[in-house]
Amino acid sequence: MADRMRIQLFRGDITGHRADAIVNAANSSLLGGGGVDGAIHRKGGEAILEECRELRASHYGGGLPAGQAVATTAGKLPARWVIHTVGPVYSEAEDRSAVLASCFTESLRVADGLGAESVAFPAISTGVYRWPLEDAARIAARALRTAEARVARVDLVLFDEAALAAFRRAFGTT
Repeated sequence: MADRMRIQLFRGDITGHRADAIVNAANSSLLGGGGVDGAIHRKGGEAILEECRELRASHYGGGLPAGQAVATTAGKLPARWVIHTVGPVYSEAEDRSAVLASCFTESLRVADGLGAESVAFPAISTGVYRWPLEDAARIAARALRTAEARVARVDLVLFDEAALAAFRRAFGTT
């Protein structure tokens, strides 16, 4: 349950963060991209890409839908697994906040299935998908605090000071 989950905030590079599972803000192709996705694929090495190709050839021929999550090896990263989740592109015309929340809860569900004790998340959808930081942080806080998960520790690893500040406000940890 979420009440037993310890949530911590860090500023840093998620590819160097030690956790059982690292969440990748992936694109639907699962084959790498920019931002966090590109960094995870570059630093994790070929093993991640190979498993992603296998997933595309079997269950996810059309790509991974937004809000869902799937795991692969972590390759050379300091983790056992990478949990890939596709965040929604921000839209002023359509409320996609439930899809963003699902990225967090589905990633935790996958982590539970793997037996992960710790999971590190980036600020999903706040890069090229343009989700406003304050809103993304609020959605993440609500999703993580209400999630039914056995994971003992969740780390939010934020790339810069602006993201760290927004998530601190949302989690009330100034």
